[in-house]
Amino acid sequence: MAARAGAGAGGDDDSPLLDDLMPWSVRPLRTGRPWVTAPDAGSLKARWERLVRAEAAERERLFRPTRLRTPHTPVAALPGQATGTGGFARETGPCPEPVRILHGPFDEQWLLPDHRLIDAARPELWRVADGHQFFAVEHGYVPRDTGPALYVTALLPDGHSPAGRPGRIRPLYRRPGGLEPNLAPGLLALLRARHGDAVTDRSVLAWTLAAARHSPAGCVVPLPADTARWSAGVELGQELLRLQLRGARGGERPRLPGGRRPYVRASVPPVPATLEYDPADEALLLGTGRISPVPAGAWEFRVGGVRMLELWFERRTAAAGAQDMDGLEAVRPRAWPQEWTSELLELITVLALLDGLRPRREGLTDGPQITADDLRAAGVLPVPATARRPASVLDHQEEGPDGQFALL
Repeated sequence: MAARAGAGAGGDDDSPLLDDLMPWSVRPLRTGRPWVTAPDAGSLKARWERLVRAEAAERERLFRPTRLRTPHTPVAALPGQATGTGGFARETGPCPEPVRILHGPFDEQWLLPDHRLIDAARPELWRVADGHQFFAVEHGYVPRDTGPALYVTALLPDGHSPAGRPGRIRPLYRRPGGLEPNLAPGLLALLRARHGDAVTDRSVLAWTLAAARHSPAGCVVPLPADTARWSAGVELGQELLRLQLRGARGGERPRLPGGRRPYVRASVPPVPATLEYDPADEALLLGTGRISPVPAGAWEFRVGGVRMLELWFERRTAAAGAQDMDGLEAVRPRAWPQEWTSELLELITVLALLDGLRPRREGLTDGPQITADDLRAAGVLPVPATARRPASVLDHQEEGPDGQFALL
């Protein structure tokens, strides 16, 4: 197979789409009611208690019925979750243990894993979410966006985009246990023939994380024809992956070098009303609280044109000033928890380190490429329809609505 150097030499016109390289994708979760997620698990447990203790009319109001979910809707349990399957109106039991999720890029939150409370929970994702899985999530497309095109997480992602059209969630593996990579049939063999037997599904994911670019059609992923650029991109992608996983899968938690690590210089007040940045002192100001040093690159780190630190802060403080305080969203910490400060320090660290890796991406996709036409000539494209559908996972039974076994 001859690599083409014309339009493929750094251009995106003939680069393959991520949609073809990782063909099975799932739409973002749609909760239908915002109170089922929260930045802290304790609020979710308190919301559950208030809901199950409420009388029928009040329970319905607090529940916030939608066309897909009411307190009387029976629904199958989510894979791996031992929750009820009858209408929630009859629920009196204890709160299921909240699960950690990624709420859009870089924001780790909690979710009540009860299918009766979620309009579209995407059970196919829950079936393959295990200790081997990685999820690649596209950011929504925004014209002239200079931020990253996708992120990777070991947590269950909800696929929320800070701005623009929501992207898609693409598991690396189609089956539990890290089995059957979600890659176009024949792609691994083609890349191994070009770059050697060291090419694995994990290294394809690393290259994709380093090289993916925005386009109106979705993420494009230039594939290099020369092994030196492939190796450099995989090395960079592995470092990006390590930072985004934040210690998951046995990795080390991200740390800035000594002298550059952010510290709390003045305690965050119980209810910080504002978030500001002092570029002269590299300080993040949360009301009267003060954290420094905070590199400018961390403060300016944006996805879809939205500053990640501002969005993270807003999600934890917006409810404090809400006028309607009788809904379940109002059940929240009365004062800023210490764990939020710890999470903020780690987020600053992650964003600063990611920003420091930006220069290594420059020129990464220049030079001859393996183009989409080359993939078609090799029979990798077009992708068969079966590769775009979830695999059958039949090694366990799942409880369907009202206790019946679900048919998978």
